[in-house]
Amino acid sequence: MARSSRTRPSSAGPRPSGNPAKRGLVAAPPPPRRATARDWIGAARVRTLPLAVTPVLIGTGAALLVDRELHWAIALCCLAVAVALQIGVNYANDYSDGIRGTDDVRVGPARLTGGGLATPRTVLAVALGFFAVAAVAGAAIVVRTGHWWMLAVGAVCIVAAWFYTGGKRPYGYAGLGELFVFVFFGLVATVGTVFVQVGTVPQEAWFGAVAAGLLACAVLLANNLRDIDQDRLAGKRTLTVLIGRTATRIVFTLFVLAPFVIAAFLALVYPIAWLSLLALLPALSAILIVWTYRLPRELIVALALTSLTSIAYGAFLFWAFAG
Repeated sequence: MARSSRTRPSSAGPRPSGNPAKRGLVAAPPPPRRATARDWIGAARVRTLPLAVTPVLIGTGAALLVDRELHWAIALCCLAVAVALQIGVNYANDYSDGIRGTDDVRVGPARLTGGGLATPRTVLAVALGFFAVAAVAGAAIVVRTGHWWMLAVGAVCIVAAWFYTGGKRPYGYAGLGELFVFVFFGLVATVGTVFVQVGTVPQEAWFGAVAAGLLACAVLLANNLRDIDQDRLAGKRTLTVLIGRTATRIVFTLFVLAPFVIAAFLALVYPIAWLSLLALLPALSAILIVWTYRLPRELIVALALTSLTSIAYGAFLFWAFAG
């Protein structure tokens, strides 16, 4: 009788096998992936960095029309300001779009904030760090040249970079992104580069500034065309969302081709500028992709080709002015 009382009822079922401690971990979710160096580089949007180099090339070339001596130290500081601002605004966009939920579903480079790869505070700190680098380089230019009022220009550039997607009413969400890109990454960057080197601005610099600004706007259009569906859902009213796909394609084509009309005009006085027409090879390829793409991911190639067009154009214009 004692033995039968210890017998377990058949309804208890078979005993589970394995380590009980390990059994409790089987269903645990995997730890979230953290951002790698590749993710951080991708979030810096390396494909857009040529847009920061182009106005400095054109501006430095235009400065050589006034003074044949290359002010290389100031030119390098201008380059540092432009590149640091470009990277800073890219990280600031990642932060601002991420905390708004705009980047929850995106095509293209990894979103650090929206993808949960890095904390918003970390991304913001990196963005502010690059803005600080731009400020320091800009301050060095001011000290070297004595144009103290340029500090105000630099401050406006940083504020404009932040409020592109930051703040309560970002202008990038109201269809004004292309206008500000044209002004700051075209006119201000190019003309500013000339002025801090030689203290004046020849008319050639203005032509080059318009060309640089249009190509920068074209890159932004390609980017926003890629994201048009997600932006509509997120309430981000970019110019592309406002005017639609077909009109964006037309504007993109005009923005890409107009700089070559400017180059042809400049070539009447500076023959080397004809070589800038070689940049039509990537430019026309980008236009073809924009008009024929089927998948949004294809527009990443168009964006890269437009950036390549920009820096090639700037290099040939620098050569034309400096030659």
